Amino acid sequence: MSRLPFDPGQVAGAGDKSAKRAAQPMTVNEAASLIRGALAQAAPAKIAVVGEVSNFSARSHWFFSIKDEQATLRCVCFASVARKVAARLAREPAIADGMQVVVTGRLDFYDAQGHVQLYADQIEPVGQGELELKFRALCDELRKAGYFDPASKLSLPVFCQQVAVVTSRSGAALQDVINTVRQRWAGCRLLLYDVRVQGEQAAGGIAEAIHAISSKGVSLGIDAIVLTRGGGAIEDLWAFNERVVAEAIRVCKVPIVAAIGHETDTTIAELVADLRCATPTQAAMAVAPDAEAIGQQVGQYAQRLGLLLQHQLEQGRQQLSAAARHPVFSRPQLLVDQSRQYMVRNGEQMAAVLGQRLHAAEQALARQRQGLLALEPRGRLQLAQRRTHENVARLVRAMAGRKEQASKQLRASQRQLEAIGPASVLGRGYSYTLGADGKLVRKVRQVATGDRMTTVISDGRIRSTVDGKGTGKAPLRQTKGKHGGQPGLFNGE
Repeated sequence: MSRLPFDPGQVAGAGDKSAKRAAQPMTVNEAASLIRGALAQAAPAKIAVVGEVSNFSARSHWFFSIKDEQATLRCVCFASVARKVAARLAREPAIADGMQVVVTGRLDFYDAQGHVQLYADQIEPVGQGELELKFRALCDELRKAGYFDPASKLSLPVFCQQVAVVTSRSGAALQDVINTVRQRWAGCRLLLYDVRVQGEQAAGGIAEAIHAISSKGVSLGIDAIVLTRGGGAIEDLWAFNERVVAEAIRVCKVPIVAAIGHETDTTIAELVADLRCATPTQAAMAVAPDAEAIGQQVGQYAQRLGLLLQHQLEQGRQQLSAAARHPVFSRPQLLVDQSRQYMVRNGEQMAAVLGQRLHAAEQALARQRQGLLALEPRGRLQLAQRRTHENVARLVRAMAGRKEQASKQLRASQRQLEAIGPASVLGRGYSYTLGADGKLVRKVRQVATGDRMTTVISDGRIRSTVDGKGTGKAPLRQTKGKHGGQPGLFNGE
């Protein structure tokens, strides 16, 4: 990093006046102003500083330091600039401790804490930090697209007969795979697809090899693919982090085992592959089973199978001995005699039961015959005639009684009607008046002068004409009787 242009004479001043002022005591604020002025005069308006991020703190603003082996510089990135940096780098968090970055901005003195700070206008990752950002961004994108989903991954066959190895012929990884497969499973055949594993054209070659094996894998009888290479820096392994390789692995129809770099290295190709292994040796172990272990397992299975067959054979012998002791095989004539006795006994029981059923049926038939005789039409007709004569006699007697009772009720009602009827009331001197319309006149206001009226008395009717209406009410004669103190039309008084 180049030094800043700085002239001590510009800070202290050459004149006597500045020297005298420096000798005089000053306040902290004056000293801070002096430092700020010196920075403004000595430092460019904008500088770019390369360093490693440390003590990163992300709130609304970012506060961190950048350092190298000799010095540390405080940095501040305000929220507006931080949002732009995060959006441009397309990762979260955009900056982290340990990253190598280039911070572009202006130097200034922060009075409150007494620090010289670099106020960032722009932050750019450099070197390995930039590749790390690209790696994380592509990982996030492929994860959202389902490239890492375990449900979409293929399963390896239990015993692989042919395995295609996609790697460099000159790499140490190939020899590790060959040695491991020979030691573990000599029946597995390896087919090499020689490709470049680093450099600008490596990613395209790797993807082309995977596509070729996927299209011809079934016809060639390839059971799995081992995609591998040795360790190196992230730049050396970058071909396995390219999208074209990830897409080729994604659509491959043959299961892929990936082992890229050392155990601590992680590439996108390994994350997309159907099985990820830490080293090329481990990848070879995944496709080539251990022949010695399988031999031991087969021996255990053979021993277990022999024991199982021996156990089943012993069970069969015991069942055969038990069957030989059964009376069916030891004394078959005894079973025949028992069956004959059983049949004779059942025949006798059946004959007895049939005799009982026949006797019961005969008795039931006799009862039915007697009942049928009782239901003869001539007898039923005579019985019905006798019941009809009896019912007619009862009906005549009932009608005579009802007629006598009705006559008594009629005579009683007639006597009551004669006692309280209108004719009897009129006979006692009462009358009622009808208007010209034949309706009963109850009040004086119902007639007018000149109207014709008919007065009904006990022995006839009197027709008259209204020549005037009185305005007063006729006094009522007070009487006392069984109806109280008011006169009544039908109370006989």
